[in-house]
Amino acid sequence: MALPFRRLAAPLCVLALLTAACGGGDDGKKVLGGDDTTETTKGSGTSSGAVSSLDGVEGAVIQIVAKGTFAQPSEAAAYEEVSQAGSGSGFIIDPSGIAVTNNHVVTGAASLEVYVSGEDDPVNAKVLGVSECDDLAVIDLEGDDYPYLGWYDGEIDAGLEISVAGFPLGDPEFTLVRGIVAKAKADGETQWSSVDSVIQHDAEAQPGNSGGPIVTSDGKVVGVHFMSYDAGTGTTQKFGISAAIARDVVETMSGGEDVLSLGVNGQAIYDQESGLAGIWVASVKSGGPASEAGIQGGDIIERVEGLPMATDGTMKDYCDVLQSHNADDVLSVQILRFEDGTRYRGEFNGKEIEPFQTIASEVEDTADGTLPTGSSYGRYMPVSDDSGALRVEVPAEWSDVQGTPLVLDDGTELPQIIASTDLAAYAASYDVPGMEFAATVGGDFTTTDMLDAIGPAGECTSAGRQDYDDGAYVGEMEFWEGCGGTGTQVVTIAAGPAGGEFMALLFVQIVSDADIDALDQIIQTFQVITE
Repeated sequence: MALPFRRLAAPLCVLALLTAACGGGDDGKKVLGGDDTTETTKGSGTSSGAVSSLDGVEGAVIQIVAKGTFAQPSEAAAYEEVSQAGSGSGFIIDPSGIAVTNNHVVTGAASLEVYVSGEDDPVNAKVLGVSECDDLAVIDLEGDDYPYLGWYDGEIDAGLEISVAGFPLGDPEFTLVRGIVAKAKADGETQWSSVDSVIQHDAEAQPGNSGGPIVTSDGKVVGVHFMSYDAGTGTTQKFGISAAIARDVVETMSGGEDVLSLGVNGQAIYDQESGLAGIWVASVKSGGPASEAGIQGGDIIERVEGLPMATDGTMKDYCDVLQSHNADDVLSVQILRFEDGTRYRGEFNGKEIEPFQTIASEVEDTADGTLPTGSSYGRYMPVSDDSGALRVEVPAEWSDVQGTPLVLDDGTELPQIIASTDLAAYAASYDVPGMEFAATVGGDFTTTDMLDAIGPAGECTSAGRQDYDDGAYVGEMEFWEGCGGTGTQVVTIAAGPAGGEFMALLFVQIVSDADIDALDQIIQTFQVITE
C-alpha cells in the first residue's frame, strides 16, 4: 500500500479538492577564404590552396600556449590554481591565419603564444569566437600566407583511416599518430561538450593533442580532437568533434561571434560520493557574461535558471539552457565557491552574484547545536518515482525507497517518492530520517493551502514560514521543531514555476546534524520533469 504524506494536517479529501482535476564577419575582419587569389567554398571542405597530402599537414598545425591563471580540479575535495595552462594544439584553416582549437585550450587566457611550423619564436594570436557547448574556438594569428587545411566532406564511417596531428604533452616536436574511426556517431553528451554526436577514434592521442586536427590520408579535416578519458577498463577512449558539426560553428566564430557561450572555460563534474555536481569553472573570458557576473576560476555553476547542472556528469543541462535563450538574455545562476564553501546567486547579463544563506544553514542556525551528532553520509544517489516525473538525490543510506503514486481519496494519483533508512519506522515515528516528494498538476490552490495540507501540525511546533525561491520554483516553506516530543525538525516546501503549471511538495525529516547536509542536497536536486 502506498504511504501517503504521512502526517497530513488536512484529510486527504481536502488535498483532493485542492488538486482538482517548459554570422558573418565585420568589415576589416578576416573570414574564411580570406583573399581574392585563394578561394574557399564555405562549408564544402574543399579549397584550391589547401594542403592535399598527409606530408603537408605539419605546416598547418600549431602549438598553443595559453598563459594565465587556471583552476583545475584535482580531487573531489581539492583544487589547484596553475599560473600557466598546459599547451594545446590547433590548425590553420585559412591563409590569413584563422585557426581552430578547443574552447578549453584558450578561453580565459591572459595571452596566447602560438608556434607555427619552421619558426622558433611564437606569433601572437587573439580569440575571435568560442563555444563551450561545442568545445571549439577560433583564433586569429598575426601574419599571412600560412599553409592551411580544408574540411573533409565525405561520409565518415567506422573503419575510416585517420591520423591525429598535434603536440602532445607540451612537446614542441610535431606528432602524427595513425588510427581508424572506431564509431562514427558516438554519444555527444560529454563532460566537455553537448553536441548531437562525436567521432570516437583509436589513434593514440594524449593531453596536448586537444584542438588538433583528425585528418584523412589526403590531409582533409575529419574532426577536431577534444577529449580522451579512461573508460575504466584499462583502455582510453578518444573523441573528436566531427567536421559536419564544427564547420558551421567555426564559420560563425570566425566572424567574431560566440556560439552557445557564456564565456566559461569549464567542464561538467559529478561526484557520487559527495553529491557535488555542476560546471567546474577553470577560467572565464574577460568581459563575458560569466566574468561580468563575478564568476571566477574555482567556482562550480550549480544551477542556471534554477535547473541543476551536470546531473548526469555532462554539459547537457547547461547547454540545453543556452540553446533555449538568446545570448543577451538574463539568466539566473547559483554557484558554489569551492575554496570556502560559500554559495552565491546572481544573473548572467544582469545582477552580479552575491552570497546567500542556504536553507540547510538556516536549519542549522535554528537547531543551534540541539540536534544529536550523526554519521556523515558518504554518498548520494539519484532516485525517481515510478512514472519518471520526479527526480531527487538522497543519501545512499536512505536505500528504502518507494516510488508508487500517492492516491487521493477521489482516486487522483500524484507522482511521489519516499526515501528513508527504514520506511516503516519513518512512517511510525520521528526517530528516523527521511523525505517525501510529490507534485500536483492544475487546481485552484495556493502554496499556503498546500503547506497547511502537508505540515505536521499537532505533532510539531511551527518555527515560522517564509518565501521560497531557488530560481526555478517559487512558493513558501515552513520550519517545524520539537516533533513528537523529540529534537527532530521538519522542513516542508510547496513551490512551483511562476506560471503555476505544477506544484512540488517536499517534506524532509531531520533527526541528526548529518541530515542537514542531506536536506541541502535534496533542495539542490529535486526536480519535476515535464518533458
